[in-house]
Amino acid sequence: MKALSKNGKITIYQSVPDSFSSSIGEVLGGGKNMTEEELLAHGMYDCNYPDGYNSEIHNLSASPKFDSVNQVYNYTKTNKTWTETLAELKTRQINHLKSIANSKLKKTDWYIIRNAELGTEIPSDITSARADIKSTVDTKESEINALTKKSDVVIYDINIS
Repeated sequence: MKALSKNGKITIYQSVPDSFSSSIGEVLGGGKNMTEEELLAHGMYDCNYPDGYNSEIHNLSASPKFDSVNQVYNYTKTNKTWTETLAELKTRQINHLKSIANSKLKKTDWYIIRNAELGTEIPSDITSARADIKSTVDTKESEINALTKKSDVVIYDINIS
């Protein structure tokens, strides 16, 4: 990521643009082919996220600050706050987890219905896969309930493979 300051306005680029306007002139095409020294001469510096930044639990500063010693722009992070209680966040995550499990189980529900209505045997790979899903949900639900920090609940991986 790169940042360019012109007339006090910082513009952030995901990569070096082919054309841009800097305080020393216009670059019309070829910006992507410029050397690092040429980019620095135009005031195009690296722009970094802070170490450990996670958009789920951190807010970024509105704009990065220039570090003149290291010749780089750096965002700063602050911890997000949530209006929900820890218990409410846990409930939300567990409900989402169960929704994911329900979607996965739904794919094989017809085996269960067919067994209940007609007595048709359920293939062992299906009962095994369903048992794995339910076991994973039980484990993850216990892990979520054991968490003590809101941020840990928010970033907990509820995906079921």
